[in-house]
Amino acid sequence: MKILIDSREQKPFTFERFDIQTDKTGLPVGDYSVLGFEDRVAVERKEVNDLISCLMGKDRERFQRELAKGRSYDSFAVVVEASLQDIADGRYRSDMKPHSALQSIAAMMTRYRVPFVFAGTREGAEYMTFSLLQKYLQEIEKRYKAAVKMGQVA
Repeated sequence: MKILIDSREQKPFTFERFDIQTDKTGLPVGDYSVLGFEDRVAVERKEVNDLISCLMGKDRERFQRELAKGRSYDSFAVVVEASLQDIADGRYRSDMKPHSALQSIAAMMTRYRVPFVFAGTREGAEYMTFSLLQKYLQEIEKRYKAAVKMGQVA
């Protein structure tokens, strides 16, 4: 598996603890994807302060456009380097009220059908990003093998 990292990603994961290769490139959606599936699977990484910023003002419009694009993918998720409790307790640098932040997240998850994975820490977010991409490939492989077995693929 080769994980692609968007060239605009500010603080890319290294994935050093996983036996994989990485490459930087421009991705159409998200910060991470898999070689050969760039138009089908992606993960958007968010640090807590960046997430809160994306819930307000001009950044909100840009973020919603990203979520709308991701909705068309087979698999797309926002992985957050914080816990839901961090947001509920207002552990971020912003005047946005925790209730407003949580309501915005719930609205976006519902409107765009995109899960937000609150991974707790940066290490947890890296793990979840790797796992989501790996599981996507495993599911594609299962579907392909089933199609071959049924004679739908030569």
